[in-house]
Parts: sequence; structure tokens; C-alpha cells
Amino acid sequence: MPNIRIIRTTDSTATAELAAMRQSLLLDHLILDEPPQTKTVRDIIGDVRRRGDEAVSEITARVDHVTIPPDQVRVPVEQIARAQATTDPALRAAIQKSIEAVRRFQTSILTPEPKPVQTQGLTLSLRVRPLRRVGVCVPGAAAPLLSSVIHSALPAQVAGVKEIAIVAPPRHNGDIHPTILAVCSELGITEVYRMGGAQAIAALALGTQRVPRVDKIVGPGGMYVQLAKRYLYGLVDIDMFAATTEVLVIADRTARPAFVAADMLAQAEHNPGSAILLTDDESLVEKVITELDRQVAALTTGKAAAKCLEELGAIVIVRDMNEAAKMADQIAPEHLQIETANPRELAGRIDAAGAIFLGHFSPESAGDYVAGPSHTLPTGGTARFWSGLSSLSFLRANSMIEYTAEGLRQDAAAIDLIGRAENLEAHARSATIRTEQNNQDLHES
Repeated sequence: MPNIRIIRTTDSTATAELAAMRQSLLLDHLILDEPPQTKTVRDIIGDVRRRGDEAVSEITARVDHVTIPPDQVRVPVEQIARAQATTDPALRAAIQKSIEAVRRFQTSILTPEPKPVQTQGLTLSLRVRPLRRVGVCVPGAAAPLLSSVIHSALPAQVAGVKEIAIVAPPRHNGDIHPTILAVCSELGITEVYRMGGAQAIAALALGTQRVPRVDKIVGPGGMYVQLAKRYLYGLVDIDMFAATTEVLVIADRTARPAFVAADMLAQAEHNPGSAILLTDDESLVEKVITELDRQVAALTTGKAAAKCLEELGAIVIVRDMNEAAKMADQIAPEHLQIETANPRELAGRIDAAGAIFLGHFSPESAGDYVAGPSHTLPTGGTARFWSGLSSLSFLRANSMIEYTAEGLRQDAAAIDLIGRAENLEAHARSATIRTEQNNQDLHES
């Protein structure tokens, strides 16, 4: 039976109580402090930088208790194909459904390059190109999180990334879970490595004898992975820093208690996972608690989910939906479920959320698997400034500037004045020398 806290915003301590509960969900510890894992991660990065594959092999043996010689770190292509062939047909069909949905959505959001801007003697354009090479981290939990492969790698493929490397710790009988390999095969990905944690991030970011370095690293991971991303960001791009996964449910009198409870438990069973309910209907509270009790008892993950609800869960009774919208914006949740009479209208008043699920029949789990948008989303309040992963995340833009002689002549005086104002005479001269030379050429001709 989950012992979930109930907070009323009419209480003077409500804001402080909710903030204290959410403190562990934020990224302050990762960004501002030096967690206990800091030295270990730095040592791992330094070791991989010096010794490459040998270091990765030794660290994997020490951390994952599996010996993977350097020449066996890459999974054979035949093993990947075999995993696909032996996957349960019903599961394979579900995987294909997910792939089709994600590909359809990710393709739909790609926009063509903007038309060039042309003025007299000047053409300006923006050229968009995909990244060359991307690394995808797949978590090494006991359960094979196959959806992480789909939702991280497929947007990169849609963007046009040619080389995608998958890394996963060998924790399934000393190897990568065959379901993960089956998904890779469905996606046509054949570069898969038996390694995880900080050593995998270092190998991808720095490159080793057998692992070519990548341009960007995406995918979830624990504290060691997050710290490695933090220290290597700049040498390589990343998707985002990740905190505990979370859902914020906003519900009114039209919400169905069983649905709300199921949504809260779905996030809590991540262990850790946070679930917060905001409601202006006090009668809903007891109904949701009753449903939580009933559903926890029927879940194989019920004990872990109940513990998370006790530690990272809350039911907040708000004055009205205006207050709920303001609180949602302040929290900026990873997942926002709006189970109200007019969810789209309420969503219009909320700016910050990783993904928003509208209505009574839009569970967050659909977004995790088959809806289409990537489930790799900003957590810990970072939806204020980060977006979820998408095909757009794997593109880079280059500006292109092309003057004619006449066009430069019109701008040369301004370039000269600004360059000299900054005491950068060569800057100024690089423009005026062209106009002077061109004038001379015209005069001589």
C-alpha cells in the first residue's frame, strides 16, 4: 500500500514541501557538486584516453564482471541477424509497428532548407546537413529496454546520419540481450559494442583502436554515464543531462481514478520514478488512493512502485486549473498528462514540458513505445530550455554568404568603420582591398 503525501496549496508550507520532495529530481547535484563517483569517472576517461580498448576491456571486467577481450567488443553481424530471426513473431510485429510510427513522425517534422535571402549583390542561405556519426547508449538494466534503441537511433537515421554505433553493457548472460540486438537488426544497424557506463561514453567520445569517435552521444544512463557526458561535452555533442524520470498528471472531476492511478504507477515502477498529481477536485483524491492500493497489489513491480510513490510522489490539491497550469510551468516535467474536460485549452497555458499527453485516452506509455515522438525527453525541470530528442537533433546548419563585387562595395565602408573601431585593421582591410583592387581593375580596363 503506497503511503503518498497529500499537499494542499492553501497551506503556507505547500510550496516548500513540494520543492523539498523534488530536490533529488533536479540536476543540481550533477552540475554544481562533485558527486562521489566523480574521481572514478575521471579516472576511467583518462584510462580510456591513454590505453583505449585495453582499458575498456579491463573496466568492463571490473564493473560488469564479464571479460570481453578487445577483439570481441564488437558484436558479430551474424549474431545480430540471428537475434532478429529468433524473436517472438508477435513481439517482432510490435517492434515493427513502433519503428513505423517513429519513422513516420520523425520524417514529418523535417523541414526543407529555407529559401536563400537575396538583396542587391548579396545572397545568404542556410545549408543543413546531418551529423556524420552518432553513438547511442542503451541502459544495462535487467530488463531489455528495446524502445531506447528505437527512440534514440531511428530519429538519427531519419535525419540522414550514416553511421550509428550502439553500446550496451554485457549483462545478459555475459552478452547483450538478444532483444536489443533484434531491434538493431530491424533498423539495419550492425555496429554494436559490448560496453556500457563511463567507459563506453569515453570510447565513443575519444575514439579507440576499434571504436571510431562519434560526433554526438545520445541515450539514457545512470550517474556514471551522466558524469562522463558532463566531462566530455564539448569534445562531443550530447542529447541532454538526465535526472530521475517523472510524470505530472493534471486531473479534474472528469478524470477516471483508475486511469490516473495507472499513469502514476507506470512512472513509479521505473524505480526510481516520480509521479505527482495536481487536481482541483478533492473528491478525486481518495478515489485515486483507493485505485493505487488496488493496482499496486496486482503488479509484479508493485513493491518498488509503492516505495517510489512514498519517496517521490505527491497528490497536490490546487485551488483551480489556473494554479495547476502555473505549477506545471514551474515544475517543467518530463511527461505532462492532462486528464481534464478541455485538455488542449489547458495545455495552451503551459509552456514547459518534455511531452504533453492530452485527454483520458493518451497514456504516457504510448509515447514510450508506439506514438511517434521520441521518448528521450528533458527531466528535472530542464524542459524549460531543452527539447526532446528528434530527427532535428541530428542536423547542423552552415550559413553561406556570397557577395558580388558590387554587393561588397555597398558594405565595404561599414565593414571598414566597424573593423577599425575594434582596432582590427586587417579585418577592415580584407574588405577594402577588394573594392580598391576592383576599382583599379575597372579603371585599367
